[in-house]
Amino acid sequence: MTLADILTSLFPDGHNVDNDNGVVSGSAALRSGDNALVIGVANRIPLGIDEAVKLSAKVLDAIEDDTRSPIFVLVDSDSQRMSKRDEMLGLNEFLAHLAKSLIYADLHGRPTIGILYGHSAAGALLATGLATRVLVGIPGATPAVMDLPSMSKVTKLSIETLQEKAQSTPVFAPGLSNLARMGAIHMTWNDEGPLADQLEALLAKLPDAHDRRDVLGRDRGGRSKALEIAERVRDQVLQSH
Repeated sequence: MTLADILTSLFPDGHNVDNDNGVVSGSAALRSGDNALVIGVANRIPLGIDEAVKLSAKVLDAIEDDTRSPIFVLVDSDSQRMSKRDEMLGLNEFLAHLAKSLIYADLHGRPTIGILYGHSAAGALLATGLATRVLVGIPGATPAVMDLPSMSKVTKLSIETLQEKAQSTPVFAPGLSNLARMGAIHMTWNDEGPLADQLEALLAKLPDAHDRRDVLGRDRGGRSKALEIAERVRDQVLQSH
């Protein structure tokens, strides 16, 4: 589905969302009568410092509003922008700022919902979809934690070995189903019906702001150790204080 298709199907009551060279921002009418903030990345552009600044500013401005309507983050990006300029200016800090802005908004009355309808990977995915309270997948989306050639360089394992491991271990594998098994994607919607109906159902039963992706990963068989390890670390920290 294209960005235009997504917006029309999500917000049949109308929207005013612009796509400025891949930076998405605007507002949309919900069936409840509220106006929601819509931001995101489109056209599979890499997410760099300029885009991160623009998006985080939109989020922080929205926190000042009295409304408690959701913030939607639409995602169709490349990975983070791997340019010398962005790296030298501290790209990691800008991506972290965007992620923290979304998390801060979510904890202060503006629930955040990521909608992954295209591609995304690495730092771009971490700073957008994975920084929201829940991330929804649209069939046809092609996410990846890291592409296999890059993963091969980091792990020193051959691409063939990684491809073999990807058959049984979701952590090594791209795709919606694998990220869903790991708990990263809360649910995958049906793109053959109106997305607005599925959105209303999600809003009616939106999980609380406490991140439980590790629980989903365990229950779905994609990450059997993450929850246990996280709880052990938390308990040790609490005991040290």
